Amino acid sequence: MARMWILLLLAVATVSGCGGSSNPFDEDEVVDETPDDTDDDDDGDDGSPISSDRELPPGTGTPEPDESIFRREGQTEDGGGYVTAVSYNSGDDTFIVDGLAFDGDNTYQRSLGATSTFGGYAIYEGAPSYQDSETGAPIEQFLHRAIYGVSDSGQTEFAIVRSGNYSGYGFGGFVYQRNGSVTLPAPSTGQATYSGGYAGVRVFDGRSGIEYTQGDMTASIDFEDFDGAGAVTGEITNRRVFDENGNDITSDITAAMDGTVTSLPVLNLVVAPNALDANGEATGGMISRDPNDGDDFETGTYYAVLSDGADNDLDAEEMVGIVVVTSTDPRDTNVQVQETGGFILYR
Repeated sequence: MARMWILLLLAVATVSGCGGSSNPFDEDEVVDETPDDTDDDDDGDDGSPISSDRELPPGTGTPEPDESIFRREGQTEDGGGYVTAVSYNSGDDTFIVDGLAFDGDNTYQRSLGATSTFGGYAIYEGAPSYQDSETGAPIEQFLHRAIYGVSDSGQTEFAIVRSGNYSGYGFGGFVYQRNGSVTLPAPSTGQATYSGGYAGVRVFDGRSGIEYTQGDMTASIDFEDFDGAGAVTGEITNRRVFDENGNDITSDITAAMDGTVTSLPVLNLVVAPNALDANGEATGGMISRDPNDGDDFETGTYYAVLSDGADNDLDAEEMVGIVVVTSTDPRDTNVQVQETGGFILYR
């Protein structure tokens, strides 16, 4: 049975090395990776240095640009980070998820019809029921959905799992990774731009249920500024929202915002210093604005990693990552929405 493992955490003590590189799945290497940005500027400027709160999710503890990198969602108070292992079985197009309760035998089947694919990425469903191991009596399972994306080269991947059977956001997790290395362009080479598809799962605090979203995403990197540390910008446009049966319900949301609004707000990557590091990892804020009053509509964070992909003539060819944003649902002001989306972009 062909199987591609894209995350092994917590249960694996040792895994054999590959090509002499360090093992990216070794839990002993998961450490606090918040960089120390306290170097003083000796050019005579009396200004204070930037204090960055840049923080990457747990995963590879000693990342290097010439090695694979994986990241997973850390455990949160609202249920995130409980996915401990995921794998894809190409033989029967199933997805295996460990760590979540009441999702059958952990094997997720490919969704059919209108919910089989969003944004170019595959959707998988947890089993709706499971049998008592002694009596055979059926046990209703929770609503679990997974999104899996892999690049054309196979060098970048992401997976997202969320549940819609909780009054809060519920238990789930995400993972993204680079299967190989990256060669970052020198600062003198200027800038690069990327584009591709975006898809996500929406869950709620205040009601149960699950929704899907998809859109188009672009991102650009200035390798030269800020002072050679790298700056990232980008946006997610043309977002549509679908119910769990695949019906487009975008107009329900925009109508609740204002009768004149016809599309969801654009989600923007917040431009800030120190967004990109030498290992090709980037992180920063996400924000969208309410078109009626300009106030914040959604806020959150993006996480990404660059890869050389399959083109030996093009550095940093691919970008894979995760977006997590929250907002108040305009259809019910007592309900909060958490949208977790994934993207794979190409230069």
